[in-house]
Amino acid sequence: MSGTGTGPLVRLDATVAPAGAAVDWLTARRLEIREAVARDGAVLVRGLRLDNRVTAVAAVGRIIGEPLIEREGFAPRDTYGQGVYSSSHWPADQPMCMHHELSYAPSAPRLMAFACLTPPADGGITAIADSRAVLRDLPEDLVARFERHGWWLTRHYNPFVGITWQDAFGTDDPAAVDRYCAEHGIEARWDADGALRTVQTRPAVVRHPETGERCWFNQIAFLNEWTMAPEVREFLTAEFGPEGLPFNTFCGDGTPLDRASVDLINEVYEKHTVREPWRRGDLLVIDNVRTAHSREPHRGEREIVVGLGEPFQP
Repeated sequence: MSGTGTGPLVRLDATVAPAGAAVDWLTARRLEIREAVARDGAVLVRGLRLDNRVTAVAAVGRIIGEPLIEREGFAPRDTYGQGVYSSSHWPADQPMCMHHELSYAPSAPRLMAFACLTPPADGGITAIADSRAVLRDLPEDLVARFERHGWWLTRHYNPFVGITWQDAFGTDDPAAVDRYCAEHGIEARWDADGALRTVQTRPAVVRHPETGERCWFNQIAFLNEWTMAPEVREFLTAEFGPEGLPFNTFCGDGTPLDRASVDLINEVYEKHTVREPWRRGDLLVIDNVRTAHSREPHRGEREIVVGLGEPFQP
């Protein structure tokens, strides 16, 4: 285990599991694994024989409990089963910075599981960070501002960049999207060309649904324009205008965020980041409220099966 800080990661050895018995082994230890995640925030099960995608999907499904069906995703995924997906299709040379899965959505997973079928040749780590420690080390005035106003996410669904609104909302009916948005406090506006723009305000700090602990729980830095690679931001702004970025974040009162604030949030995440390179057969299980995660750039093929479970309303 390596990283610039200490963090929540407990290891369990699964090399003792008989060949072909990965799912049975996990079933027998499911309660132990979930208790360890509840206590420590993340568990890495190492040494499972996940010989194929079918086995990996079954293993992930066995751990996550009640599945969450993703809505409002920001990158395409392949669907493998109820609440079980491929990792997000995201450019290999671009990072996915620290975030909490679906923290902008009306329902988010409390539990996530990642099963490694193919580790990349280099990089591609799913790093983690303790959201309680991040909250503790962020400047008090910044935290107070976001606790007072929440955070504001704008999205521009268009056929050229990012996920389509049809895939994000699981329907090709604009009226169904309008109903979903109205029910969940999302402002929706349709452009003349059929593109969809949405705005939603969400809490930046939440109470853990079981422990009641305050946790920094959002995607303020990850989905902000200043976290994009400069050349990507410049291209998208030139093509679609400053309001046409596929996503951007603001303080909940609509105030734009400056680069220094976004960089500061990412720096505090880095202070508490824990990294463990993927090995074939690894299963990482995290508490999505207590534990932020990221995906680092990589070289070579990388296949991770992802499970979203135990839905809750932030």
